[in-house]
Formats: sequence, structure tokens, C-alpha cells
Amino acid sequence: MTDIALDNLELQELRIQDGEYDGTDTTDTGDCLPFSSVYNTVGFKEREAKVFLSCPITAKILEVERHTSRHNRSFPTRQRSESKKQIEDYLNELLRMPLYRNYHAMMEFIDASQLSFIHDLGPKGLEGFVLKRSGGHRIPGFKCCGGSKICYRWSRRWLVVKDSFLLYMETDSGAISFVMLFDKEFNIKMDPREMKTKHRIRVNSLSRSLVLKCSSYRHACWWGQAIDDFVKKHSSAFLKDHRFGSFAREEKDIPAKWYVNGKTYMEDVADALEAAKEEIFITDWWLSPEIFLKRPVVEGNQWRLDCILKRKAQQGVRVFVMLYKEMSWALGLNSGYSKRTLRKLHQNIKVMRDPDHVYLWAHHEKIVVIDQSVAFVGGIDLAYGRWDDREHRLTDVGSMMLSHLEQAQAAASLSAPANGSSSEGNAGGFTHTDGKGINTLLDMMDQPKIKGKKKRTGLSIRKRLEKHSITFRHDSDSDLEEEEEKGPKVCGDPTGMGGELYGNTRFWHGKDYCNFVHKDWIQLDKPFDDFIDRYTTPRMPWHDIASVVHGSAARDVARHFIQRWNFTKRAKRKYRAPSYPYLLPKSHTTAQEQRYQVPNCINSKVQILRSAADWSAGIKYHEESIHNAYVHVIENSEHFIYIENQFFISCADNIHIFNKIGDAIAERIIKAYKEGKRYHVYVVTPLLPGFEGDINTGGGSAIQAVMHFNYRTMNRGERSIISQLRKEMGDHWINYFSICGLRTHAELEGRLVTELIYVHSKMLIADDNTVIIGSANINDRSMLGMRDSEVAVIVEDSETVASVMDGQPYQAGKFALSLRLDCFKTILGAYADPTIDVSDPVSEKFYKDVWMATCGRNATIYQKVFRCLPSSDVLSMTHLEGYLAKPGLDKEDPTRAHEELKKIRGFLVQFPMQFLCEQNLLPPIGSKEAIVPTEVWT
Repeated sequence: MTDIALDNLELQELRIQDGEYDGTDTTDTGDCLPFSSVYNTVGFKEREAKVFLSCPITAKILEVERHTSRHNRSFPTRQRSESKKQIEDYLNELLRMPLYRNYHAMMEFIDASQLSFIHDLGPKGLEGFVLKRSGGHRIPGFKCCGGSKICYRWSRRWLVVKDSFLLYMETDSGAISFVMLFDKEFNIKMDPREMKTKHRIRVNSLSRSLVLKCSSYRHACWWGQAIDDFVKKHSSAFLKDHRFGSFAREEKDIPAKWYVNGKTYMEDVADALEAAKEEIFITDWWLSPEIFLKRPVVEGNQWRLDCILKRKAQQGVRVFVMLYKEMSWALGLNSGYSKRTLRKLHQNIKVMRDPDHVYLWAHHEKIVVIDQSVAFVGGIDLAYGRWDDREHRLTDVGSMMLSHLEQAQAAASLSAPANGSSSEGNAGGFTHTDGKGINTLLDMMDQPKIKGKKKRTGLSIRKRLEKHSITFRHDSDSDLEEEEEKGPKVCGDPTGMGGELYGNTRFWHGKDYCNFVHKDWIQLDKPFDDFIDRYTTPRMPWHDIASVVHGSAARDVARHFIQRWNFTKRAKRKYRAPSYPYLLPKSHTTAQEQRYQVPNCINSKVQILRSAADWSAGIKYHEESIHNAYVHVIENSEHFIYIENQFFISCADNIHIFNKIGDAIAERIIKAYKEGKRYHVYVVTPLLPGFEGDINTGGGSAIQAVMHFNYRTMNRGERSIISQLRKEMGDHWINYFSICGLRTHAELEGRLVTELIYVHSKMLIADDNTVIIGSANINDRSMLGMRDSEVAVIVEDSETVASVMDGQPYQAGKFALSLRLDCFKTILGAYADPTIDVSDPVSEKFYKDVWMATCGRNATIYQKVFRCLPSSDVLSMTHLEGYLAKPGLDKEDPTRAHEELKKIRGFLVQFPMQFLCEQNLLPPIGSKEAIVPTEVWT
């Protein structure tokens, strides 16, 4: 039923004015128009303009007012009732006629448009013609010269009010020319004294002050009141501040899932992208189009990111990508190349880069949203170096998978691709079918292009294979499943040699094999060329955390992306073209109509958090809900907190550092100490900051600058966490607080090598029932809201499982517990050694005999074998040369070194708290790092 409020009804408006009009009934027979219709709007008078009206249609007159002269005459109730009945009958008769039902003037008369009955946009809402005034946007750096008429213009637009936003359209083209999302600052102003003119209303939000002109004061009152009433009825959730100051409310029964490391994350992202039907939203700090989301590469380019996006675009899915536009002199991300590569794939792929004139801050979010119903949020960019698994391999020289020796010889001699294979996208490699329909990548032709490197001949192919752990051996079929978990293999031996060839395929191709502390990325426009020698330099493993949420929570993530996209479209002239459309948020009323769900999710209570400001999202007041949530969760934790984060810069002095996370940790530990209760804080962070620099010579100014502020938070200076704890409890702080890093080792070309594992996670777990996962680092850049833009989720368990806490039975959250167990088992080596018990994170036995013992033992062994850096034995640069002059066991006694390394469990190592403690780590005067503001490092 269509409800209509008539104001000064003039039936002559229903007369058809155009001479030629097709009256054929073209009404869609389905229940509603698809959401993709929002991208196909046309001029209101065009024949293609589809307004879905189900049959039968009933018009109901809500109000009739008659003005026959200046002096209003009485209008008896009976006569008013009869008039309503006559008008209703007349309209219903017209609406039964296809000739009128498909006529644009009739649709305008009943306030219907192409956006009225799109199911995912929610209830129909209010519509009609208005005059809107230009300007009023909150764009940093742009201010109008005043309120004079020369500063603005009036335009006639079709206004549409929905349950979470309003928009207006150009009737000639049907293009959506503005979208306003409802928020906590939304209000309607109609006071003539405030408006400084007659018959106008002002619609305010965090992003704009929109002025509408009406034909009369009565008309203005009707529009203002109608919008206000509709928004308060349908949009109340968006009109208030939520917990932690977030733009989004808490959502219950949301299917959620966590990811440790990039392997499983990228696999689920790939499957979700493949399931997309309408829209794909992606925003990353860095995006590499040629990255493979499923590895090893056994299906050609099917799961390469650019190929997936092109395939979906060809199927009609709209793809929208937002990339951080870096300062090229400071960062070598080459987002321009990424943009050009994606844009040329298909016209349905739209890419924006932002910002242009913000030099200190970055868009740091990592988001993938599918059909506004599935949202991936975390710390993992779809970029080089991010793919990893719990093995954290250092080497990747086994560059092929072979089914028999003939393939090895063919690869070594760089022969042409076999029949039926394709070299497209394999960087000179070729694929081979193993007889079971499985394509295996043979990319020996894609060897590192390092100057001065000698070519290897086919004469030593067997020795090379054995050297890189590819051996001939007999195995029964029962071992196949176990071997597949360790690494893919190709079976079958048509040569009759009585054996099968096993080994590790290449997981990291070209630029994906990286060690950015050794050497930063170069020539990103040549994605399949190596830039470091994988035969001499180990890669740097990547440890990271991410999540996926569905339903209403995914809608909130999409809403944030839409706000950023629409703001960038308004702010940057080159994106104002119709080819870059405004995006519309789907209604929360349809959020539970899930078309696709990631497997193995756990229902939880979820809230979306963010760091956003005027420069990043075009909003009046900044939001720091991630910071507020971290502090709240730490302060209210009862048993323990576990933190993994790329940075650890906190402890506010309100001069250089402002975030209060470190202070909250110290205060919570002090509270536990005074109450005599057991409480533990575990922090895992990188052993070195992620900047290029030779640590053997001190690491460079950038590395040292970040190290200064990290150590200032940990143990150096009176504001540090350990200094605050020492004042209250002396050396007992060690029973409460632990800071660790991750390290691993391997054998590369016959020699032992070690490398730190780069911790890129941004995660907090509290009491095995609350988790925060996102893109926000523990530093001011991420937490204060006014600097880098970030997105995170806080997940609170609603499903519990039996567990143990401090030796007592405990109902732990299913989501939080499973994530914490996976992290602990991975870094402590419990997957390889099941005797390691990680079930109770608070007990003294676990804390001292497992956690502290493991990190201490591992650190001591690595120190003995490799003399690795950073090390607490190096107090200043003067100690560095003497420390490095003494060789480790890896050089003095390799056999003994191997025996020592067998004692390593997992990856956890004690953080070197005294490394360069006697050295001033701030950038030296005259260096380029000293020129930039301190805020860049904090």
C-alpha cells in the first residue's frame, strides 16, 4: 500500500504532457528491484527508468486541505471524508492503468522514484522535489568566503530520505549527486531567525550543513517535520554516541572468525570475493594487484588478486578500491602502479588514492567488504610479504613441484611449456598436469634476477633438489594426507625409477620474497622479478592477525568505507565525474539475509571501532573509539591481557605522547599487586622496527627513532611501564609483566641462518572472553583519531566453553579462548610438542615454567649460536663492533650449533631490554629523520 499525503491537490498535474509515451506495462514481476539498480539510474523521463510498483496498488489519502481563497472557509468533516474517498478512488483507478503507472509525472506525483522500492535500501521513506543550496560540506582547507548570494547557487533536485541516509538526484540524468549519512549530529533547523531567510530548512550532520528552500513556510514546516519524524522512527541507532564514542552500536549474534597469519585469511578472502554478487569494497595501506591469495599456486592465476577482481567485474560486480596515496620520497609503495593496474582491468573497477595534501598521516585501514554483508577487518594488507603460515619459513628456494625427474630436467634446461600449459602470469614458468587434474607450477624460469649470479646447469639438478630438501623416497598412500599438511607434492612416477619426488614448492614469487630490514622494495612495477637474492638472504617471516564479521557489523564496516569514499569523491575534483558513483549503505533491516557466510564462524557480540577525523572521513569531530576501547578493556580485565602489536609506544606525558594504554597497563598491574591477586600482562612486539637499515651498524636513524619511543614505553625513563611498576613493587614487576619478540632459524644453501619474525598484529585478548582486532597500532598515530585512519572490531563472547583460569574451572569465551590457544601454541611450539600446556594463562606454572622459561631459553640459544642482534649485551655503538667480532657457534662449530638449535621450542624470545640503552637513539641533528616532526615517530 502506498501512503500519500496530499497538499493542495491539483488533478491537472496528472495530465500527460508529452505527445509520445509508451503505455505498455513494464512493471517488474519480482518482489523488488535488485540493489545493483542504484548504479543504473537514468533520467526520470527516460523509458528505461524503472520504478517498481507491485500490483494491486492502493492509494490512501492521509490528509485533505482545501484553500479556496484568502479567507479559509469551513470544511465540514463529512464533506472532507467524501472528498478523501473520491480522490482515493480516482487515484486507484489511475494506478491500475499501465499508461499512468509507468508515466514519470505520475511517479513524481506519488513521490516515487527508481530508488523507492529497492529492498536492501530499507523502507521507502520520503521523496520529492526541493531546491538545495550549494556548499556546506566539511572539507578541510576549504572555506566559503561568506554567506552572500555570490557564494552559492540553488539547484532543483529530487530528495530521497531513507532509514540511514538521505540523498538527492539530478532528474535529467538520474545521477545521485550527494549522500548524507545520518549520525549523532543530525538535526533539523527551521527557525527563520537562525536561517536569516524565509521558507528554508537546514539539515545538519557531522559531514555537512545542507540548506533546502521550500515554496512556503507551511511547506518548509511539513518537510522539516516529516524528515525529523521519519529519521527518529527508523534511524535512532545512528543518532547517538555509542559505547567508546563509536559511530556503530553493539551488534549481537554476529558470526565472527579470527585468523592467525595470512594463509587462512587470504584463502577466505579469495572465496568470499568469488561469492560476491553486487559489490566489493577494498581499502588497504598497501595493495599488490599480483599477489596470490591461495598458495602454493597449483591453479595458474585463478587465485591471483587482480585476476579475481577482473573476473568478478566481468560478471557485473562493482569493485571499489581505496588506496593510501603515500609520499613517494618517504615510502616506496607505488600506489600509482597499483591504481593503474587495477583500473585497466575493467570499467567496473574504480580506484581512488587519497590524501593529496596530508603529509604526516596515512590511511592505515585494511578492509575487504563483500556485498555489505561480509567484512574482513584486521592488520593484513593484500600486499607482498604478508602471506605466511604458522611455519614462518625463512627460505623459499625450492621453486618447483615435480612429479618425476624428466620434469626437473625440463625445468633446469628452461624448456618450453608443456602441451596444454600456459605461461600467462607465471613469470616465465609453466604448468604441468600430474594426471589427477592438478596443475603444478614449474617456475624455474622465474629465478631471481640478481646481477652477477651464475646460471645453474642441469648437470647438478639432482644434487640441487636434495640440497633443498627435495628427495626421492618411497611412501604409502596412507602418508599422503600428512605430507600435504607439511607441503604440497606431486605423485606418480612414470619413469619407472621406483620413487616419488617430494618437496616444498615456491610460496613467495618475485617481490613477495622479501626482507625489508635488509632491503626495502624496489621496482614494484616488475612484480615477478626478485629484488633480493633468495639463495643468500633469508626472508623475514610475517606474523599477523585478522578477523571477519557478518550481518549488521559488516554493514557498519561498509558504512565507514562508504563515508570515506563519498567524502573523497566530494573533496577531489578528479573523482567528481559520474564514472565514480556515490555509494549507498544498505539497510540494517536486511542485514540478516545472508547470501554467503565464511565457514567455521562463532556467534558473538561485535562492535566496530575506528580512528577517523576531518581529513580522513570529512567529519566535524574526530573519533578515537579504538583507543577508548583498549583503555576500557585493560582497566576492567580481571585475570590477564595478551597483546600482539607492531608498535608499543604509549605512557602519556601530554607533550610527546598522549595515548594512555601504557598507563592503563601499569595501573592495572599495580592494582593487582596491592590487592594480592595474580594477574599477568603478555606483550609480543617486533624485535626491531620495520624500516630498512643494517642493524650491524646500528640500524639507521629511522629504526633508532622508533626504538627510542618503544623503549621509553617499556623500561627507559620515569614514564615507562617498568619504571612506574618499580616505584610500587620493586623487582616484583617481573611476576606480572613480560615483553617478548619472535625469532626463527633455518638452513640456507648449507649454512645456518636466523631472522626475527616481524610481528604486524594489532590485537588484544582479555580474560579469554574479549578480543580487539584491527589495524590500529599502539601509538599516537593510530589511537588518537586525528592522525592515521584505522578500523577495528571488539568481539565479546556470548558462547562459552569449559576452561581453566588460575587453576580454577572457568567459563571462557569460545572465540577468545580458541584465538589465544592458537597464538600460544604457535609461538611456544605446542603444536610440535603436545606436552606444552597452554590452557591456563594465569597459573604460576605456566607463566614461569612455560612462558618465561621458553622465551629465556630460546633467546640464550640464539645468542650462543648466531650472536644475533638486537642483544642486551650491546649497550652502545662502541660495544657493537666487539660484539660482532666474536663468532657464534654457527661458524665455529656448526655440528654443535645444530644440536643447540634442537632445544628451541616455538618462536618466542625474550625482548632485549638493554639493547643500546647507553645510546641516544633520537635522530641526530642534520639527518632527514630529525627534520620531520616527532609525531611521525609516535
